[in-house]
Amino acid sequence: MSEAVPLPDLAPLRDWFTSYCNSFRTSDREVQRNFDLKEEHTRNVCRDALLIAQGMGPRFEMLAEIAALCHDLGRFPQFRDHHTFKDSDSLNHAHLSAQLMKQHQLLEFLPGEERACIEIAVRMHNAFQVPDGLPAVTTDLLRLLRDADKLDIWRVFIEYFNAPADQRASGAGLGFPDLPGCSAEPLAAVTAGKMVQLSTLKSLNDFKLLQVSWIYDINYPATLRLIRERSVLERFRAMLPQGREVQDVLAQVGRYLERRLRESAHFPQQ
Repeated sequence: MSEAVPLPDLAPLRDWFTSYCNSFRTSDREVQRNFDLKEEHTRNVCRDALLIAQGMGPRFEMLAEIAALCHDLGRFPQFRDHHTFKDSDSLNHAHLSAQLMKQHQLLEFLPGEERACIEIAVRMHNAFQVPDGLPAVTTDLLRLLRDADKLDIWRVFIEYFNAPADQRASGAGLGFPDLPGCSAEPLAAVTAGKMVQLSTLKSLNDFKLLQVSWIYDINYPATLRLIRERSVLERFRAMLPQGREVQDVLAQVGRYLERRLRESAHFPQQ
């Protein structure tokens, strides 16, 4: 990427996204609540992507905003057609988002190398892990998008779990039952310092543990600082069972977060 190339005006793309969201508007309040959830989420991911990308160069910051704006385009037809945000029960929303970018020719104003970079980041943002072998800039963008996405997904679910049942966006909980306690497999994964696999979840509490485990997958110091500033872990601690086993696991994640923050203070740029 060349920083000398003039930065394009992103206002037309931002306007297109607003029109895209409006095209899904419906008089069904329950369905519209889910569309509104994803529109607000996307705008917040754009904000957080730019916060994380500060100091990484104006060209990279531009790519970060474009990737964030496009990353969940597939969520809208997914919910319209399948009434769920659970990919395993419908389709891979990230793959659909990448397809929609091409279908609507959203990135034609960019050089081919940058288009490919964004397309891969959008297509892979929901993968369990960042794959090896990608170009360096693509890897950086993908990691940043995953960080920014997690930051706002945490907000979405904290608000979901604390909202009255009749005000919740139905798709946000992915259909998991609200059962007491946490299952053994998610607890074991977090204890081992690993991310929880979606396939091992049996309840909403397990889903909360999965989101706590995302802290093991954070890439940038700026994201770590935002996690602490927004009290993400403390908010999940308050929503999870208060038994010793669960609270010990959360304390372990807290120690991991603090260690990463101390390390990043010595190496502020990654």
